[in-house]
Amino acid sequence: MKIKVGIVDTMFSRVDMAAFAVDEIGKKFPGTRIARSTVPGIKDLAIGCLLLEKKERPDVFLALGMVGKADIDRMCAHEASLGIQMAKLLIGKHIVEVFVHELEGKDEADLYSIFEDRTRKHAVNAVLLASDPKQLSKFAGMGKRQGRPDAGPLVVRGKER
Repeated sequence: MKIKVGIVDTMFSRVDMAAFAVDEIGKKFPGTRIARSTVPGIKDLAIGCLLLEKKERPDVFLALGMVGKADIDRMCAHEASLGIQMAKLLIGKHIVEVFVHELEGKDEADLYSIFEDRTRKHAVNAVLLASDPKQLSKFAGMGKRQGRPDAGPLVVRGKER
């Protein structure tokens, strides 16, 4: 089944997150169609997804954005996340929210690696959600992470998986 992924990214991000997503999807899921829209900032992602739904009818969405360093940026991220949750309910489809907080990186190189790793991993997650969601079940409880190395499953003596 060929699917279409809607990618909504922002001008505010310091990295072209959509380029990572498009590259990863192209490598791992050849033939997958992409519909892309760019909005100014994270609070515009929800409406960006709704408008892309009307125009392109993707099967799943990636909402890609960066959260700045200031306290107000974190509040805006929370508001943007609530908007994305509302958009999911209105559309009735998955919108995989991929936010990178500028404070996460130790330096610019580390921050860049978080952008790339998180975006690429969530691009795969989005395609699987739309095409073969059972594939994700084998990773349940495995401490998978996006942006950093996996944490791994919790191991308690006598209770190993």
